[in-house]
Amino acid sequence: MSAPLEENIVHTSFEDLSVGQSATLGKTITEADLLMFAGVSGDTNPAHMDEEYAAGTLFKGRIAHGMLTGALMSALFGTKLPGPGCIYVSQSLRFKAPVRIGDTVRVKAEVIDLVADKKFAVFRTTATVKGKLVVDGEATLMVPSRG
Repeated sequence: MSAPLEENIVHTSFEDLSVGQSATLGKTITEADLLMFAGVSGDTNPAHMDEEYAAGTLFKGRIAHGMLTGALMSALFGTKLPGPGCIYVSQSLRFKAPVRIGDTVRVKAEVIDLVADKKFAVFRTTATVKGKLVVDGEATLMVPSRG
């Protein structure tokens, strides 16, 4: 069974957001996570699924799907900040280092801009493993308004 996400679901309206606000979420990546992500996404690249193949790559072993880490960012947005009802507009991701089975990934989103007329919030997104940056990016989300 997959290790659970650390989560406390929070509901935030656009009007409640401010630049500098942030939230984090952590998850330890398991073998089951890779198998399930491959099943859902169809990405069965042997770099993720075949230890013998992956041993001969630059990474010297299996690595987690990059988009699995991206999906953790989506989980953070949908459950913590801004929370339920927010909708992705865009996400950029720069992969800096591999994530492996057994790594605990900590994703963070920090509000860097607010576009009031569109109810868009812009976030800097990062993922770290043992304090090392593994993914860096930026996301724009449409956030529900109270009014």
